[in-house]
Amino acid sequence: MNFDVIEISEEQLKGLSVVQMKMLRTAQQKKDSLYRKAEDDLEVFRVLFLSAGMKNSNLYEDKKAELYSDRDYETAVLADNLIYNLSLNEPSGGGDTGDTGGDEQAGYIVDYSLTYNERYVIVRDYYLAIPDSAERMALYTADDVAKRYLSGYYTTLYNVLATYSK
Repeated sequence: MNFDVIEISEEQLKGLSVVQMKMLRTAQQKKDSLYRKAEDDLEVFRVLFLSAGMKNSNLYEDKKAELYSDRDYETAVLADNLIYNLSLNEPSGGGDTGDTGGDEQAGYIVDYSLTYNERYVIVRDYYLAIPDSAERMALYTADDVAKRYLSGYYTTLYNVLATYSK
């Protein structure tokens, strides 16, 4: 897969964790989807534009500029969010965040200063972002960090994720 959502060297790419690679792949797929949608919308507009007999109008160029501008803005936001999320997911080995170290493979931010509800939301959102329900459940079941991090909420989230698997 070609990654052009952000500039990243081969060396940096090889140093990414599995979770970071998944974030990069997902962002690249969203970017590609944004580009396809802009092209599809422009083609629909072009057909409507020509069928309305407005061939000599500059509306097509205006619409094209608008669609491309929106696409570029959304792509820039996507890239900024990806860079931010990749930086959050870098192994830190502890520090002011409450991270106890060794949890860098979790894939989500492990911050013990958060309330259990906030932790639940972070872990839930992380696992719901995995499209394959079987993979999601297998990863969640094997996640020892989540068992410690969520404590009593682990079973609740397991039941919620199982509901989405049906």
